[in-house]
Amino acid sequence: MKTSAGILLFKKEKDSLYYFLVHPGGPFWKNKDLGAWSVPKGEILPDEDPLKRALTEFKEETGKTIEGKFIELSPIKQKGGKTVYAWALEGDIETSDLYSNTFPLEWPPKSGKILQVPEVDRWEWFPSEEAMQRINTAQKDFITELEIIVKNQ
Repeated sequence: MKTSAGILLFKKEKDSLYYFLVHPGGPFWKNKDLGAWSVPKGEILPDEDPLKRALTEFKEETGKTIEGKFIELSPIKQKGGKTVYAWALEGDIETSDLYSNTFPLEWPPKSGKILQVPEVDRWEWFPSEEAMQRINTAQKDFITELEIIVKNQ
């Protein structure tokens, strides 16, 4: 089964938490919003360190390097069976100058036409309640777990 690793970037403003989420690029995701957003993440290769993969994916999907004290979260299993490992990090990044790498995609399927598609086409900070509506359903557990951790600090 496939496994991915990602980073849940968060920031505190007054008494609220905000989460940095990404929207997948490409024609399939173009008109999908609620439940389509995700932590920046990518597939872990065999024998690869999951946190290193998560940091590499964050850089590929945003153009930014992040560092700090990472909080390991419990892995989740998405509807398609993929296991996602994630680390939370408190930090802040400006979204106006972000950019994503691209990948080749045959679209429409079986057409022979190859498009270069960005892995991520949008980046946004969402307050907790809105983040819970927009994020992939299985990944809601990352936010729930982090909020418990932050409250108990």
